[in-house]
Amino acid sequence: MAELVDARVSEARGSNLVMVRFHSSAPNIRDEGLNGLCPFFIMPDELLTAIKTHEAAFGLSLSDNQIARLKQFYSIIQEHNQILHLVGPMSPEEFVVRHILESLTMLEYMPENTRFADIGAGAGLPSIPCLLVRENLRAVLIESKVRKANYLVKAVSDLGIADRAQIVNLQFEEASPVGVSVIACRALDKFTQKLPKLLKWSHGRTLLLFGGPALHDAFASQKIQFEQKLLPMSEQRYLFVVRHLHPAI
Repeated sequence: MAELVDARVSEARGSNLVMVRFHSSAPNIRDEGLNGLCPFFIMPDELLTAIKTHEAAFGLSLSDNQIARLKQFYSIIQEHNQILHLVGPMSPEEFVVRHILESLTMLEYMPENTRFADIGAGAGLPSIPCLLVRENLRAVLIESKVRKANYLVKAVSDLGIADRAQIVNLQFEEASPVGVSVIACRALDKFTQKLPKLLKWSHGRTLLLFGGPALHDAFASQKIQFEQKLLPMSEQRYLFVVRHLHPAI
C-alpha cells in the first residue's frame, strides 16, 4: 500500500475532494467521473520528470533548487486555479512545457540586473518562472483584475521574491514603464487590437511577446521590424522580439 505523505481538502465541482500526495511508488489513481487522471492526485515527481525530460530542448539545465522553486509555484497555481481560472486544464507535463519552459525562453534576452514589466501577468506567467530561476532579475507585474492581482501579491510573498516583484493593479496604459528596460506579454486580452497602444506605451524598450500567426500579421501590418523564435515543441507558437535602437525614457 502506498504511504500517504499529506492531505488537504479542496473544492471541485461542488464537492469536497481530498488532495493527497503519495510516494512515487504509488499506483496511478483514476477518477472515472473526471475522465482520466484526477487533477487532485498528482505524483510528486511528475513535474520534476517533465522538466528533466524537456529542459534540454529549451537550452536549459536547471538546478535541483530551481526546480524545487518552480514546483512550489505550480502548487500555488493549483491551489488558486479552481476559483481564479489562472490556467486551463492540462497535465503537469503540459504545464511544464507550455508555461514554465516557454516562459524561460525570455532569459536569453534579459541581461543581468534587468528590470522588466509583465503586462497582463495573470498567473504570473512569464515573469515568475524567470524570477525564480534568475535571482538578478526584478519585475513589475501589471494585472488589471483585482482578484488576480491579490493572488500575485500572495504568490510572490509565499515564493520569497516579493522584494524583486512589484504588483500593479492597473491597465497597462494607466501604469508607467519608467524604470524598466524590457516589456513582456504572454496573455493580454485582445492582444492584436491593443498592439498599437502597447507599441506606443513601450517607447524605447525591448518587447518580448508570445503569440502565433495573428500576432505576426499584426506586426507586419504595423510595419514593425521584429525577430521571431519558434518555441521548442511547438508548431506555431513564437516569441516575438522587438528591439528599439534609441534608449528608453
